[in-house]
Amino acid sequence: MLKKSNPDAPASIRNTSRWLTWLTGAVLVVSLAACGSSVKLDDVPVEDRGTSTGAANGQGGQGSGVDPNGVAGVEVPGMDSQQPAGMARVIYFDYDSYEVRADFTATLEANARYLNANRNRKVALEGHTDERGGREYNLALGQKRAEAVRRALTLLGVPETQMEPVSFGEEKPAVPGFDEDSFAKNRRVELTYR
Repeated sequence: MLKKSNPDAPASIRNTSRWLTWLTGAVLVVSLAACGSSVKLDDVPVEDRGTSTGAANGQGGQGSGVDPNGVAGVEVPGMDSQQPAGMARVIYFDYDSYEVRADFTATLEANARYLNANRNRKVALEGHTDERGGREYNLALGQKRAEAVRRALTLLGVPETQMEPVSFGEEKPAVPGFDEDSFAKNRRVELTYR
């Protein structure tokens, strides 16, 4: 709660108090302005955000590698890497749990064998949740699920340097819907090879 200046206080103290109040307000305004962004992500369709066909073909931006919207494409090494064929790469979880279920032991063992035989390959362990729960809670739960799979693969001999656990929380559902079957498919860790 702000106090009103005391009319009996000397003018220098009243002016200092006003100046400090103004300075605090100015710092708050500048801080909030620095946190904002004028970038509008909704202007680009989701399916077009990860690709820039114009940049790949030298179109748009006069052959500068920039798409027609003026956004330079970003290439993440290994994002288009071939995924191992014929091998399950999804681990499902029970509701509100990050305990790796026993019925996914064979999936973990197959992925561990592949990683141990291919030490140059890396894998992203992408933790996901269903839509229930708050955003922060789901991000934390997705991270715990990814870490649980990392620990299981480590016990099977995979070096930690080959794995990167990351959480997407509820942001990338595998199946749309608000029924238990959809929720069950969304509670997962996907192993994406790079």
